[in-house]
Amino acid sequence: MKKLALLAALTLFLSACAGGSKVTRIQPLSESADAPYKNVLVVSLFDSFDLRRILEQEVVKELQTQGVNAVASTSMMNTRTPVNRATFLEMVDKLGSDSVLVTQIVNIDTTSKMKDMNPQATYNFRSTYYYNVWSVELTEYKEPPMVNLKHDVLLATQLFSVKTQEPVWTIETQSQIKQNVDQRTGGAAILGEAKAIVESMASDRLIAK
Repeated sequence: MKKLALLAALTLFLSACAGGSKVTRIQPLSESADAPYKNVLVVSLFDSFDLRRILEQEVVKELQTQGVNAVASTSMMNTRTPVNRATFLEMVDKLGSDSVLVTQIVNIDTTSKMKDMNPQATYNFRSTYYYNVWSVELTEYKEPPMVNLKHDVLLATQLFSVKTQEPVWTIETQSQIKQNVDQRTGGAAILGEAKAIVESMASDRLIAK
């Protein structure tokens, strides 16, 4: 049940609009790391293959704008491919990757609030047989209450060096999305998430142009 709730919230996250992501550096790049990296395998670890594919594709696009060779793991697998270490190591060997970027969910908190909608009314005026007397017909339309949702989404992203097979850098990105249950907008939230991750990589000199 908890997994279904997380998946539903993440689906809304991927289809909603959001403000900028807040980035927290958990593990700064160490001086001993073999950065910068030029050939990155991008991996996301969600229950949904489609959601993994969407995030990976956006991260790859952002990395490519930085001049980095990047490949999404979902472009080399299908829904039946085991999601394990051996699968990703095989991809690394095939691509000659020097690093692996892994993003996964830390937490999603969703709260809802009911909002009463303002009723709309129409008036029909008709004259009568009596002087200065009018018949008034009032029709009132009242919509059902609107449900406003707020999602606090926390993702963790780690960069692993292929040479050492150890994480050399870790950040957490936090986004807050507000929407109503009927809202269906573009992928602004996931675009912002991918952009925040890659901009942080560039700022910390993890990637080579």
